Amino acid sequence: MPSLSVVRAANLASVPRYRPTALFLGGTSGVGQAVAEALAQVTNGNSHIVLCGRNKSAADKIIEGLPQTSNSKYEFEQCDATLMSNVRSTTSSLAGRLTKLNYLVLSPGFLTLKGRDETSEGMDKKLALNYYARWRFVYDLMPLLEKAKAQGEEARVLTVLAAGTNGKLDESNLDLKKGYGLKAAADNATAMNDYMVEDFAAQHPNMAFIHAYPGIVRTPLLTDFHWSIKILMPLVHLISVSPAECAQWMLYALFDPKFTKGPFFINNHAEDAGANKYSTPALRKLVWEHSLTRTSEART
Repeated sequence: MPSLSVVRAANLASVPRYRPTALFLGGTSGVGQAVAEALAQVTNGNSHIVLCGRNKSAADKIIEGLPQTSNSKYEFEQCDATLMSNVRSTTSSLAGRLTKLNYLVLSPGFLTLKGRDETSEGMDKKLALNYYARWRFVYDLMPLLEKAKAQGEEARVLTVLAAGTNGKLDESNLDLKKGYGLKAAADNATAMNDYMVEDFAAQHPNMAFIHAYPGIVRTPLLTDFHWSIKILMPLVHLISVSPAECAQWMLYALFDPKFTKGPFFINNHAEDAGANKYSTPALRKLVWEHSLTRTSEART
């Protein structure tokens, strides 16, 4: 495992010579925000960064703090990604006005002990953010990634969740309409992210698709999860990292040449975490067809 200082140096040495375009779904808080800030800083503002989320005021504050140069372009795209109709509308807007996409970083989500919480489209909110919205963003924005690759530039997708934990699917209950539980929701989302990475990599072998486990990160997602976390914060500090530190490892996955092509499953130090041991072609096909159908439905 390289040290953090080595990773920082590697990131500085691997800065693209062109101005990269990067989209961050879940970029107004937590890991997504930290990676966006790290990208802007390491490129000295020579970046086109799109923060996508619900909170415009948070995005405006983040953008104000980014390095500003004549080559900087920072913007906010509003989207409540719990609703697939919103997701499709947002990706359609982005596909119509962006000319390319080098980095697509997916990290929307929230922690809760609450059970199944359905949207107006009949989808559980946690699964919507942890998987379905992510899949649809990749699917719809693939032409922009292809344009970047055709120009000889990087095209990488990074989904931040729980690589290496070998989530196991209930094949007959993919969206957990029955028997919903927190572990089942976590397992299904993790497994489907694993299969998403494998499938898109197989279809686009010249691109990189990465599923990363970020470790325990001191983000609002963690600190606002339960009142007891605040009491235990001195202990949490011993086993966690700051968003800024986590961002360096995630940026390493976006920049380092060894992650140029293929499916990758990495831990919080960008080491190989292994593909999902339950993965089979038949299961991946089942999940792909389910994902396409479920994210295309216009339920109200």
